[in-house]
Amino acid sequence: MHDALTALTRGTRLVYSRGLRRYVFAPILVNLLVYAAMFYYVLAHFGGWLEAWMAMVPGWLGWLEWLIWPLFVISLVLIVFFTFTLVTHLIAAPFYGFLAARVERVATGREPLDDRGLARSAMDALGRELVKLAYILPRAAVLFIVSWIPGLNLASPLLWALFSAWVMAITYLDYPMDNNRVSFADMRRRLAARWWPTLSYGGWVTLITWLPLANLFLLPGAVAAAVLMWEHHYRGSGDLAAP
Repeated sequence: MHDALTALTRGTRLVYSRGLRRYVFAPILVNLLVYAAMFYYVLAHFGGWLEAWMAMVPGWLGWLEWLIWPLFVISLVLIVFFTFTLVTHLIAAPFYGFLAARVERVATGREPLDDRGLARSAMDALGRELVKLAYILPRAAVLFIVSWIPGLNLASPLLWALFSAWVMAITYLDYPMDNNRVSFADMRRRLAARWWPTLSYGGWVTLITWLPLANLFLLPGAVAAAVLMWEHHYRGSGDLAAP
C-alpha cells in the first residue's frame, strides 16, 4: 500500500521519466502564469485588506489584539491562497486529466476506462471542475463568514487548513477517478471511507502548493501520486463507499 508521502515521491519521479515528462510542461506554464498574477495582486491589496479586517475588531476584544492580528493574517493568507488555487486548477484541469490517464497506463499497465484525447479531456474536465466548484464554493463561503465573526474566527485557521486538505484531495484524486468513470458523489464517498489516506494526501499536496517555485514542478507529481493512491486505496472501495 502506498502512503501519501511515498506516492508523492514515486509520482514525482514518474512524471519526469522518459515518455511522460513531455506532458508536464503545459501545466507548469499555466501554474507559472497564474502564480505570478497572484503575487502581484496580493502584494498590491494585502495592506488594505488587513486594515479593513482589523477595523472590525470590537473594542472589548482590544486586549487580545496581539493574538487576533496574526490569526487574521493567517486566515487572510489562507483565503487568498485557496481562491487562487481554485483558479489555477480550473485552468490546468484539462492537462492534469490527460496526464493522469498517461500515468495510469505507464504505472499500472491498464488503460483508464475513459481514455480520451486532449481535446475531449479539456471539454470533460471543464464540466467536472464546475461540479467541484459547486461543491466547494458554498462551504468555502461558510468558512469565510466564520473568519469574520469575532471569537469564532480564532478557529478559522485550523478549519481552513483541514478544508484545504480535503479540497486538495478532491481536486487531485478526482483526475484518475473521472478517467475511470467514478461519479463525483461516489468519489466523495470513497474518499470519506478512506479518510486518513485522503486527508494525509491532501495535506501533503497543500504543503507542496505553498513552496514558492518548487510547487510548479511538484504539482504534476501530485497528479501521478493521485493515480497511485487511486490504484492502492480507492479502486476497490466502491462497495465500502456505497450509501
